[in-house]
Amino acid sequence: MNHTSHHFQEFRMSSTSVENLDVQEYDGSGNMCLELALEGERLCKAGDCKAGVAFFQAAIQAGTDDLRTLSAIYSQLGNAYFYLGDYGKAMQYHKHDLTLARTMGDKLGEAKSSGNLGNTLKVMGRFDEAVVCCKRHLELSRELGDKLSEGRALYNLGNVYHAKGKHIGRVGHKDPGEFSDDVKSCLQQAVTFYEENLALMQDLTDVAAQGRACGNLGNTYYLLGDFTQAIHYHEERLSIARQFGDKAAERRAHSNLGNSHIFMGQFEEAAHHYKRTLALAQELGDQAIEAQACYSLGNTYTLLRNYEAAIEYHLRHLRIAQTLSDRVGEGRACWSLGNAHASLGNHEKALAYAKSHLEISMELCDSMGEATAKMNISDLKKILDIPESPNDNSDSSKSTSKSDSMNNVCHEHLHRVRRESMEQLSLIKLTPDGKRPGLSLFQQKSSQKPEEEDSFFDLLSRFQSKRMDDQRCSLTVDNNKENRNVVNIPYNNEGPDDLIDMIAGMQSKRMDEQRVSLPHLPGLQATSVRRPANDSVPDDDFLDRLVRCQESRLDDQRSPLPPPPGGVDAEADPPPVAAAQLGAGESGARARSGATVPDEDFFSLIVRFQSGRMDDQRAAVPRVEARIANGTVPHPPDCLNNNEKITSSKKKK
Repeated sequence: MNHTSHHFQEFRMSSTSVENLDVQEYDGSGNMCLELALEGERLCKAGDCKAGVAFFQAAIQAGTDDLRTLSAIYSQLGNAYFYLGDYGKAMQYHKHDLTLARTMGDKLGEAKSSGNLGNTLKVMGRFDEAVVCCKRHLELSRELGDKLSEGRALYNLGNVYHAKGKHIGRVGHKDPGEFSDDVKSCLQQAVTFYEENLALMQDLTDVAAQGRACGNLGNTYYLLGDFTQAIHYHEERLSIARQFGDKAAERRAHSNLGNSHIFMGQFEEAAHHYKRTLALAQELGDQAIEAQACYSLGNTYTLLRNYEAAIEYHLRHLRIAQTLSDRVGEGRACWSLGNAHASLGNHEKALAYAKSHLEISMELCDSMGEATAKMNISDLKKILDIPESPNDNSDSSKSTSKSDSMNNVCHEHLHRVRRESMEQLSLIKLTPDGKRPGLSLFQQKSSQKPEEEDSFFDLLSRFQSKRMDDQRCSLTVDNNKENRNVVNIPYNNEGPDDLIDMIAGMQSKRMDEQRVSLPHLPGLQATSVRRPANDSVPDDDFLDRLVRCQESRLDDQRSPLPPPPGGVDAEADPPPVAAAQLGAGESGARARSGATVPDEDFFSLIVRFQSGRMDDQRAAVPRVEARIANGTVPHPPDCLNNNEKITSSKKKK
């Protein structure tokens, strides 16, 4: 729990407080959501995160259209779930917070949510993803010039690499300094980020953060086998902890210093630090840490060959382990007590503790401890001239024989099932010879009873019907407007609305495929995108800004319409153009008339904005000439031909 609470304190530094939000501009539902969130934050700060989560969830149910409020709720919910140990939900809400921060363009919020997400992924063991998130946190913090946020990002990156190195180094149970190159590389990366964090915190004169960095640097150098550097940083950590009166941090520093002095061969110094650890653990009322300190002191005095003191501390460890029902601790205590008594020549007591160690190891299925206990018992019996009894061998091999018998039973059962299944197979011939009558048992039975053949095929069709249905192709014609022939679409010159409807019908499916769906964010109301207060057409300035911003995109998407056959008459009326192609006088006149356009004409405004995209998607409608009943094409009247000839002759002159 101390580890989790330590991370929760780091986490709360990167959370967004709901108290800092403005309440006046929200409506009733927003106020209800905000009040519930404030109560949830108060409960979390008081330590009741379970009740705080309930209030935050109620706030999400109430909903709000303010993205800042929702982002703060997501951040606090992620922190609360992290403290409660539900890392899956913590990651989910920190992802929601990150999505909202990116939607709002909030760089600082994105940096905080990236750091929180990186910490959560680290605890879940997803170290590579955690590194990506924490590096994004560092990049945004440096871009914003936020030194405090940069320091947290460096600290988090060090933690991720430190945890990754320890995770990889667990394989093989090697001593500090004897890890593989991959582990050392991760630990060196952690040292780099911790040292950068320490230098930055020294510039900011943040002494508490310096203490945390020194403690982590000491632990990392300890794993790398550089015990001199580890002692240096742990002493710095101890000094800062005493300065702030942090008993828990002081206790951790003494324990780490004792471990480092053990590997340096300085056992007296190690015993001094372990005694301080024991005293602080008793002062804090932590029995588990008290037992650990007693165990370390017992082993240290064993190394100093002070076996009486070692037995005293191991007995204290055994009593606390029995009180806490720690069977593993009991086994270690019995093993250590047996060794200490054997060193003093108390072989009878040593044999009793060795037998207890064997019993506990068999109970815990600890093969290594069981083998060690057997070897100690055998040596002690030889010293005491106690003959080996067959009962001891049978007891010691009980677990092994039991496991072997279980494996044999499982193997025999599997073999029996396999043989029975093979014996039940019918000899159905699948070769061409099997098609001849009299060669197959199945065919003999089917020839005797034809009705069984029908029932067999009925059973087969029922079993295979789903697979057959999956492989069927549908003969129904899809009512897709894109697949319709353009020539068959009637075109009547009734107005531009009919042409727009026809194009919309043809291109609707393509437009739907190009739409993107927004991510689902719990608690976000649909009114987050607010319309103008008077529900009227936007003013002229807004339209002008929009046209200037989108002019390049519209021009890129435009394509010229194909010219109609026969050319365009110079004296004919010009075709209607898009709003972006109007002259200054025309655009000004139309813009001035926008304030008087009724609401139902809003569609024409959208058509003007989207004209460039529609031009890209237009299809040329082929010219369908009218025919008379006999199938011949009618010629234009002579008057029209004469007029055209006169016009052309005038142009030539």
